[in-house]
Order: sequence, then C-alpha cells, then structure tokens
Amino acid sequence: MKNILLCNDDGVTSSGILAANEAVKDLGKTTIVGPSKQQSGIGHALTLFEPLRIDEVKLRNNDIGYAISGTPTDSTLLGINEILDEKPDLVISGINIGYNLGKSELTTSGTLGAAMEAASYGIPTIAVSQSVDNHAIKFANGKIDFDFEFAIKILNKVAKNVLKKGLPNGADLLNLNIPENPASDEIKIAKLTHRMFIPTVESRLDPRGKPYYWIDGIVAEDDEKGTDGYYIKKEQVSTLTPLNLDFVGNLKSAEEWLNNM
Repeated sequence: MKNILLCNDDGVTSSGILAANEAVKDLGKTTIVGPSKQQSGIGHALTLFEPLRIDEVKLRNNDIGYAISGTPTDSTLLGINEILDEKPDLVISGINIGYNLGKSELTTSGTLGAAMEAASYGIPTIAVSQSVDNHAIKFANGKIDFDFEFAIKILNKVAKNVLKKGLPNGADLLNLNIPENPASDEIKIAKLTHRMFIPTVESRLDPRGKPYYWIDGIVAEDDEKGTDGYYIKKEQVSTLTPLNLDFVGNLKSAEEWLNNM
C-alpha cells in the first residue's frame, strides 16, 4: 500500500487538508501533519531556536492528525523523519485556501515551503491551492464553509497520475491551482506569472502616537497569456506548473561576466 503524507500551512484542522485527505484516501494510507495554527506567508522557515512539540488531535473526520508547534516546513520534516516509519510515496501540501501563483510568491508561501522540503528528499510532491473569491476565509483557522468537491476530483486525478508514472522529467514538485468557478475539467500546463500580488504597506499610529505597519497587497491583473494567473483568472481552468529546486542561473554567462571584470 502507498503511503501519502498530507501537510499544509493553514493548520492541521483546516478544511483544506481534510479535503486533500478525501481526495487521495482511496490511493493509499494517509497521514495528516500540519502546524497547530495558521502559518500562511511564512515560506520555507525552520524553527531552530526553540523545541518543537507534536500533539495528536482528533480531526472532524474522526482521523488522528499530528499538530506541530512550528512552521509548515517543520511539519513536513517531522512527518518524514519522526512520525512516519518510512519515507512516503507521495507528499501533498494543501489544499491551501487561496491560490499560489507567480514567481515572486513561491518562496513566501508556506504551502510551497512545506512542499519544497518534501521535494528536497526526492519524494514526489504536489502543492495544491484552491482559489477563493471570499478573501475573508483565506486566513481562517479550522473549519470553513466551502465546497471542495471539484478540487477533490482534480487532485485525485493528478495524484493518481503521479503515483502511477512519477513526476514529469526535470520536475521536483508540481504546483496545482484550482479555480473556484471552473469552466471545465481541463488542466493547463502553465508557466508562472510575474506576480500574484503587488505589495502595499499601510502605516497607522498606535494610541501612543507611534507608527506601526500592515503589509498587504493588491491582486496583480497583468497576467501574460499562458501563465498560471491568466488561466485561473481569465479562463477559469486548473493549472499545473512543474517546478524544480535548482535556482542556479546560466553558469556560462556568469563566468563570462566574471572574466570581463
């Protein structure tokens, strides 16, 4: 039987991770491991200066999950090295509430951070995110009122293919994004759009007159045709982007640049 590790950044009690479990429970034995609280936007952070705790929790589907006191990456790391007896055949990070699109957000996403950690072990990994029009639920803890039926169907299809054939050549992980109001069951292979959000900073004053700041963002709307952002927003179809962990640029070009200093 295949072993499937489920992790996320929205917390171990999130409706999204339970939906991911529903999507793949017919494909193998699932284990749910996630942060004890919402950890969106924390990227690939590790906890190095304080101890971590693992608590067993009973989830709404009556399964036992493992709540980790640290980050999404901590959760993946402890899931692989401490909770499971052997390396899993597949890791799924998600289903994240809100899409994860574009180049600039990949390293800030806790969903992708957890997925990258799993991929670094050579484990086939899928990061999966569900677009939501109601942004108030994006950072919710625990249960949300959302219909994941379509996402469950798409994730099952992709996960089944990964378990059967492995990842595409050259890919270390897959980034799957699913629209809220799908136009069809089609899945488009997409390149990354430039940005998901245009960052904004709002300055306010506390009661003592000292400034404090909120980081926020405006949704980017200039998605080039053929990108994940374009397909999700304009065509309302799911996107799949193969990613690899090698961030190295053109070595030959860098050598020529260095030699001409």
